[in-house]
Amino acid sequence: MLNSKQLRATTVALLFAVFSCVALVAQVPPAATPAPNTTQRANPAAPGQGSSEPAGGVEGAPVILIGPGDLLNVIVFETPELSTSVRVNQDGDANLPVLGVIHVAGLTTDQAAATLEDAYRTRGLLLNPHVTVSETEFASQGASVLGEVRAPGVYPTLGSRRLLDMISLAGGVSSTAGRLVSVVHRGDPQHPEQIALQPTPASLHAQINPVIVPGDTVIVAKAGVIYIIGDVLRPGGILVDNNERLSVIEALSLAGGINKTAALSQTKLVRKLPAGREEVDLDLKHILFGKQADVLVSDGDILFIPSSIGKTFLYRGIEAAFGLATSYALFVH
Repeated sequence: MLNSKQLRATTVALLFAVFSCVALVAQVPPAATPAPNTTQRANPAAPGQGSSEPAGGVEGAPVILIGPGDLLNVIVFETPELSTSVRVNQDGDANLPVLGVIHVAGLTTDQAAATLEDAYRTRGLLLNPHVTVSETEFASQGASVLGEVRAPGVYPTLGSRRLLDMISLAGGVSSTAGRLVSVVHRGDPQHPEQIALQPTPASLHAQINPVIVPGDTVIVAKAGVIYIIGDVLRPGGILVDNNERLSVIEALSLAGGINKTAALSQTKLVRKLPAGREEVDLDLKHILFGKQADVLVSDGDILFIPSSIGKTFLYRGIEAAFGLATSYALFVH
């Protein structure tokens, strides 16, 4: 048993220990509160500024803004008499029941809904309005796809539309299309973007495929043509890319080769120049046998291989003689 003095001493010691612990806790600095992130996100590029990145929103999807001609569906919660469908006029205004004319062009649907809610509230029409705005028709959210496609026209760019998506919507490229595509961005029409289409599916991983935003124009270029006429197996035009050049031998092989009656030394290359046309004499026999350097041909060139009169008469005579000999042999037997 502890006497009163021992009990008093023990109590004092316990109180001293408690106060010491409190003092230690008070001296510990509080945990540092993380400083608020003051870094502001860079403003996204406005739609149509020529950027292949999305202008805000979900990555890959440009922001859809209300424009003239769009049809809006406006729903006012628990107030059906104020709900309506309205088309935006050419000035970008929407004429709404009770509110009258409200400018909505250039806004997103969420921003337009907030604008209408503020108008109902400030004019004392509704105490706590809740408005939903959605677009039923997008008259101003299309991009033009022109040139060598199967179905040129204006196609919607809703969601994440990229170059290959727009070409696919236009039915794909035509049989006369080249590999060069020009993208004229609405925000920078003076600097069109030149894009080469990959020639094979295996190389699609390297395809440049920018986002197409409303107001852009996609133009698929026509392939160049080299004309081969005269004494060849398949005379006609050969499609080549505008920036591609073939040699004379390559062009002849695509035309099926020359006939045996061709006058090789009298071949002519008619070349289109800014000042007119130029004729170049070629000795195709020397080129074929490697005695003369091959010549490059490009878009608009005409390669003419005439027929040799002597060879024609010679081969026709041989054919006629062979026919007579065959007929005589049949007659004798």
